[in-house]
Amino acid sequence: MGTEMFDWRDYDNGIIAFDAGYVRPILAAIHMIVESGRVAFVDTGSNDSVPNALAALERLGLDAGAVDYVILTHIHLDHAGGAGSMMAAFPNAKLVVHPRGVRHMSEPSQLVAGVTAVYGEDYVRRVYGKIIPVLADRIIEARDGSTLSLAGREFLCLDTPGHARHHICIVDRKTGGVFSGDLFGLSYREHDVDGRPFIFPTTTPTQFEPDAMHTSIDRLLSFKPGAIYLTHYGQVVNVEQLGKDLHRRLDALVDFAKRATGTGEQRHRSLKRLLTGYLFDELQAHGCPLPSGRVLELWETDIELNAQGLEVWLDRR
Repeated sequence: MGTEMFDWRDYDNGIIAFDAGYVRPILAAIHMIVESGRVAFVDTGSNDSVPNALAALERLGLDAGAVDYVILTHIHLDHAGGAGSMMAAFPNAKLVVHPRGVRHMSEPSQLVAGVTAVYGEDYVRRVYGKIIPVLADRIIEARDGSTLSLAGREFLCLDTPGHARHHICIVDRKTGGVFSGDLFGLSYREHDVDGRPFIFPTTTPTQFEPDAMHTSIDRLLSFKPGAIYLTHYGQVVNVEQLGKDLHRRLDALVDFAKRATGTGEQRHRSLKRLLTGYLFDELQAHGCPLPSGRVLELWETDIELNAQGLEVWLDRR
């Protein structure tokens, strides 16, 4: 694969985002941090991401031996599905993951079964392929407050539940930036208006917890980051305002979940209608010019997953 065939965003200070090649263009980013010729990748996409990761290294004149860390913000497969393949490709790397994710990375059968229950067997086979286990002695548990050193560049690991109980965020001590996985929501570049990003919560099943998400968002903001790096998608700035937007929209989604009528499939359809209408209203207020058909194309899966996650939370209360 040529290096011009995928999205490439150089944010300076050794931070680069490139397209993971997951499902559609600029849906999922892999962030690459480079310090003195040593490399850390944050999140992996699926097995299909490995050629892009290798091409990214080649573009910088580096090889597979330069990779010290593959960091997973959490073990949902759009973030961790390519971990085993990447670890096979990068012989010197350690895999960094929340303690709750360690056993799933070394023995992924239960993880695959859970994802299959949400997406279906055909989808999992087509999009993720075979999930390759990682040897336990190559895995580092990222406990809250633990640190990593990349050629002397320090990263702080934070336990950040809310989206999932196996979610971490990474604070880059050199820049003050934060790599947020899914905790700080979704911000698709197609919705940027005059340089202003649009941000929306992700309430994916099965461990969405709104109170924990609010707390974790505030914890990230307490570091006063100049930039936050989202897997979906890339760098956002003006994070204080985006945090306010995220809190407000999260409260709205929870309220819609409580207001959804009926049970079973009827409730699911009701909630999806409420979420879709709200998303359209918020995008219109943001000034997004995309036609409704394109918006639905971009958000169809997220609306479905947000509805599912909100329903799981409702039923668990």
